[in-house]
Amino acid sequence: MKTDSIFYNIFQEFPFVFFALLGIPADATDRYQFTSQEIKQLAFRLDGLFLPIVEDSQLPFYIVEVQFQPDPNLYYRLFAELFIYLKQYQPPHPWQLVVIYPNRQTERENSLHFQEMLELPKITRIYLNELRTPETGSLPIKLLKLVIEPENTASDLAVDLA
Repeated sequence: MKTDSIFYNIFQEFPFVFFALLGIPADATDRYQFTSQEIKQLAFRLDGLFLPIVEDSQLPFYIVEVQFQPDPNLYYRLFAELFIYLKQYQPPHPWQLVVIYPNRQTERENSLHFQEMLELPKITRIYLNELRTPETGSLPIKLLKLVIEPENTASDLAVDLA
């Protein structure tokens, strides 16, 4: 998907942007490496992983899912990927799951099966259109909001960011 590759490239080149979304100081990027990893079961591929590169078992690893199209099966797939990953790799770190949406309308919750899991503090859902950035706000957040900006105003906003 087009937006997946945009976010993959942003997170690969500027990992501090991901941590800015979570309100974590930029120096956290020194302790992580961003990657994508295939799971050997039905060829699942996680959109992205931030894996700790330091020996600190308290640091979580982050699974990142960028979802710009409505998908009623997203949480079925995502939780399957998470638990298969945990089984295969048995990472020495706690996990965090971050799902990035352009807006709430894109999300397709399944409260019957996933409501309690979605309320866990280990799961963060981010809606880009709801992020607040004052005029002097965070450059990383403004950069990500550019992805959801309408075409007719995106170029002006990009020039302002430069």
